Amino acid sequence: MFIGRYYDRLEAKGRLCLPKEFRGQESSWILTRGLEGSLFLLPPSEFEEQLKIIAARTLTKKTQREFVRLLTNDAMTVAVDKLGRIQLPDYLIKQAELQKQVVIAGSYRYIEIWDQTKYHQHLDQIGDQAENLAEKIAETNL
Repeated sequence: MFIGRYYDRLEAKGRLCLPKEFRGQESSWILTRGLEGSLFLLPPSEFEEQLKIIAARTLTKKTQREFVRLLTNDAMTVAVDKLGRIQLPDYLIKQAELQKQVVIAGSYRYIEIWDQTKYHQHLDQIGDQAENLAEKIAETNL
């Protein structure tokens, strides 16, 4: 389980140090394009599980095919080095518009990597919607 929010700096060579709380859980991860401008960092088993759920839907739906493309075409396996760092490729750094200051946020079954400014703008945007979001989730689960 991944929870919490951690602040770090993206190194000039594109390396990012994982928080101690997330280290040791996996020796390699799947890094891919995320949503809302973030990157997703998932254990390989979770990445595969999510793809199975999506793949269970029909391939005749364009939306489904496009989402699979976004997740898989930009995905890559990253290893954790001895110092707890992972290497982010330039194309994902650009896609997420990561600057020096980043946020590494645990999101239960995966980790999100955000540019710090974009992360806080997004939280400000959704912060006042907590009750509405909870109600919508409750409604879809009835």
